[in-house]
Amino acid sequence: MPGDADETHLLRALALARKGWGDTHPNPMVGAVIVEGGKIVAEGFHARAGTPHAEVVALQALGRRPLAGATLYVTLEPCSSYGRTPPCVQAILDAGLRRVVVGTVDPNPLHAGKGIELLRAADVDVKLAFGLVEMACRELNFLFNHWMIQRRTLVAMKVARDATGRTVPVPGQRFITGELARADMMQWRRLFPVIAIGAGTALADNPQLTARLPEGMFAPVRLLLDRSGRTAGQGHLQLFSDSYQSQTLVALDVRQTSPEQRAWFKGQGLQTLEISSGDFLKQVFQHATDSGWLGVFVEPGPALGDALLAARLINRAWIYTAPSGRADPASQPWLDKLSIVPGAAVVNLGEDTLISGSWK
Repeated sequence: MPGDADETHLLRALALARKGWGDTHPNPMVGAVIVEGGKIVAEGFHARAGTPHAEVVALQALGRRPLAGATLYVTLEPCSSYGRTPPCVQAILDAGLRRVVVGTVDPNPLHAGKGIELLRAADVDVKLAFGLVEMACRELNFLFNHWMIQRRTLVAMKVARDATGRTVPVPGQRFITGELARADMMQWRRLFPVIAIGAGTALADNPQLTARLPEGMFAPVRLLLDRSGRTAGQGHLQLFSDSYQSQTLVALDVRQTSPEQRAWFKGQGLQTLEISSGDFLKQVFQHATDSGWLGVFVEPGPALGDALLAARLINRAWIYTAPSGRADPASQPWLDKLSIVPGAAVVNLGEDTLISGSWK
């Protein structure tokens, strides 16, 4: 970082950016602060797509022109082109700001660095973060970054297992992991625009697939991968009958389902995705990309997990491991295929351990 004070202010901007957690898709989360004489005088963050960007919110909160010598701290390079809102570079120049500290560069290859270049061309002193702070600013928007660079949906997988590799609670046990691990899972559910499960998990667990947090309950798109229509007729499932029913999408293979099965889902008022050719899983995630979904958070059972790993469709994984358990030979083989790249994050959540990172 350019200096300790710069790091402190940029970390505050990062905390503000996180207030947009799960709400900004398809835009990134961005936070900004304006500092005068070493003190923060205005703050802002991007709340959702179509609303003002963080820099503009901070300038509006200030309510006047920044004083001479003021610095803007922003977690992501200011935008330089018109979209649903005007470019932030122009707002910065119009405000008369002469110093800007940027957390990380815009990953969009069409724009990366352009905002910085325009500011510097206008004699604005632009400093770039580096090291852990830059990494944190970049990692916050890993879904957006993947979309911008790869131009496809990021597919993530969550697995909760015990020390033996078992992924199904033993009889009499409701959960594998503890309260802290489950709360962490809910945060990731809140971030991703889509949560997916297979038919086996739907029938065995009857999950709601919502993010249940202290501030309320949130429901993304709930994607049910039911290739052969096993859940047809199961009107008791929460995915088919709760208040978020309209956000359930059932993916079906036309070649493995009957007209009667497909008609049942439609009769329930459910959305269906009917795959008629090609590889079923790859077609489902191609639909995710075509729909503009930045990420899908898959919570698979052994069958779906094994298929996803075999097809190499997983980009990231969150593996929660409880410290003890009872062996389940049926669970172990597919888990042996998990291979997180070096540099994965390891976090202790009470007695449980979370390993998360890119999958190879």
